[in-house]
Amino acid sequence: MVPVRSLLAQRNRLSSCLSHTYSVAHAAQGMPPPLRGIKIVDLTRVLAGPTATMLLADLGADVIKIEEVTRGDDTRSWYPPAAPLSPSAPADSAHLPPESAYFLAANRNKRSLTVNFKRPEGLAIIRKLVQQADILVENYIPGKLATLGLGYDDCHKINPRLVYASITGYGQTGPHRQAAGYDVIIEGEAGLMHITGEPNGPPCKVGVAVTDVSTGLYAHGAIMAALLSRQQTGKGAWIDCNLFETQLAGLANIASNHLIAGQEAGRHGTAHPSIVPYQAFPCKDGFIMIGAGNDRQFTILAESILKQPELASDPRFSTNSARVAHRADIIDIITKKLMQNTRDHWLGRFRGTGIPFGPINNIQQSFQHPQAVAREVVVDVQHPRAGAVKMVAPAVMYNGKRMPVRRPPPWLSQHTSEILEELGYSLQQIIKLRDEGVV
Repeated sequence: MVPVRSLLAQRNRLSSCLSHTYSVAHAAQGMPPPLRGIKIVDLTRVLAGPTATMLLADLGADVIKIEEVTRGDDTRSWYPPAAPLSPSAPADSAHLPPESAYFLAANRNKRSLTVNFKRPEGLAIIRKLVQQADILVENYIPGKLATLGLGYDDCHKINPRLVYASITGYGQTGPHRQAAGYDVIIEGEAGLMHITGEPNGPPCKVGVAVTDVSTGLYAHGAIMAALLSRQQTGKGAWIDCNLFETQLAGLANIASNHLIAGQEAGRHGTAHPSIVPYQAFPCKDGFIMIGAGNDRQFTILAESILKQPELASDPRFSTNSARVAHRADIIDIITKKLMQNTRDHWLGRFRGTGIPFGPINNIQQSFQHPQAVAREVVVDVQHPRAGAVKMVAPAVMYNGKRMPVRRPPPWLSQHTSEILEELGYSLQQIIKLRDEGVV
């Protein structure tokens, strides 16, 4: 059992430090955090839901991440890699595994409360939080929380102003409503995998869980909209956000091509179905992306970069429609030319020409990119268990400043005693709840 008195003492020390850090950061930022004072009960795990609540936390909301008592969020166990433990890690957390890189990526600015809300005492804790909260976000299979007394109708009775956001695989209705939602499955089922990969190769998933991330972004925007609606009506709302419809919407022009013209899509690798050349090309020692999107740009490519001006006047290549018709021929010519020299040589040739281009960077090169360095896209965050950890900064600036990382991603149950005390539980009650495995 974690000593509660020690946790409370540590909480007071950390709160003092966080208050100082927050005041310094607030003075340096470009816009006051618009969600300061908003309380969120976060019943999500893995990526889509945690992404949404992290974005809200970045804007100043107090996000209370509800976790399973012994294991927490699934992604806590998704390592290696994990951040190495600091020698100064709190003794109260010595029983926990290291902090996984995956968990750290989606849980900054939150507090962790472990609760077994299948127990009546645990359910009572969640209900107290709901009574005080502005927002509840959950990603359980439709109907599951209702069986525990935490469905939308249950929570609405407790707090009519509550914004209740449900993030699922397929939505609250329809024949697949009870199916679990996994990013890679939805990528296949909602068309993305069909259009990803090389033309003659098998379907391929995107290298990151893009459907999860996109769903988190949609949920974040929907929650902000519901808060604005509540200002006008005084009433909360039930948000139904799901991976399947997010991915269908994310098909963008591909979806429109089908709906408007009945056009089926295929796989084109890095190429564009309607523009040539518009794809990645190999060089002697790497790859470069070229986007000559119109005839003027192609002429510049042929004359100034490839030093083959005859290509621009060749009737097979003089217009984009002709280049699309003779795609294989022009791609072969450009590839053979680029393979004669290094990537850096060609990047130098492209600079200043007005043609869209760029290197295909690995992850290390991406973070070493001069633009990434200049914009300070990586922040150093002091974690109580892992020491200094590097994290991707919030992606948006306001008046030239980013919202601060006020809190590092929490270790499991880090704020349980703190939050219970805020709810009015005494030290003796907290000890009893811990002894009984409720928290």
